[in-house]
Parts: sequence; structure tokens; C-alpha cells
Amino acid sequence: MKTYNAKPGEIARDWYLVDAEGKTLGRIATQIADRLRGKGKTAFTPHVDTGDFVVVVNAEKVAVTGKKLDEKMYYKHSGYPGGLRERTLRQQLERQPTEVLRKAVKGMLPRNKLGRAQLTKLKIYAGPEHPHEAQEPTPLEV
Repeated sequence: MKTYNAKPGEIARDWYLVDAEGKTLGRIATQIADRLRGKGKTAFTPHVDTGDFVVVVNAEKVAVTGKKLDEKMYYKHSGYPGGLRERTLRQQLERQPTEVLRKAVKGMLPRNKLGRAQLTKLKIYAGPEHPHEAQEPTPLEV
């Protein structure tokens, strides 16, 4: 019997809605990464983008455990000598709450063109509103 490989044109993409309020950052990120990759589908093929769209609301209210708010650091570099900038998780949540979750999910996806394509199907919003009502996303319990 031949192994089934999904073709890019025959993939059915669903939309899921995730409410991140009060959910732990890492646990919600793993569930989202699995949906983006399509790991729960029977037609999962590792080298084809078989994943679904995920809409995340209330990203600013995501929870973390322990002392991560003050000890977890986010780094970026300007490319110039001495251009390293660092922020704590608390500062990052105040300035760019959506990037905290996006960075957590990005670290769980493949590091290639496929992973970058899968990350484009993730839509994150800091508040409770989102512009994707027309797609009728299914609520996803995480």
C-alpha cells in the first residue's frame, strides 16, 4: 500500500478562535503550533502546509508562572556595535503584547520556508475584537 501525501490544492483549511485570557503562554503556544502545522489531521504531511488558520484574541492577558514576568528577557540587535536591546516579559507585554505569543509559536515551527508560510496563518490580537467574523472561526478549547 502506498503512503498518502497531501497535495497543496486538496487541503481543507479551517478557522479556529483561541481566547488566551488566563491561559499559560507555553501551553497555549504548543496547541496553536500544532494547529498551524496540521498535526491533528489525518492528511498531515510533514513537507506540505496542511495546517489551519488560528485567530488569537486577548493576547495581552496571557499568563505565565513563576518569576518569568521579571526574569524572562527578549533580545533584539540593531546590527551595529553595542546595538543589543533587551526587555523583560513585563515590558514586552506592555509595548507589544502580540509579539510575545507570536515569538513563542514561531520557536515551535520549522526553521525554513514552510515554517514561515505556516506562521502567516496565525492572526493575533491584543484585545477581544478581531476582523475575522466572516470566516466563522470555531472556538478551540486549549
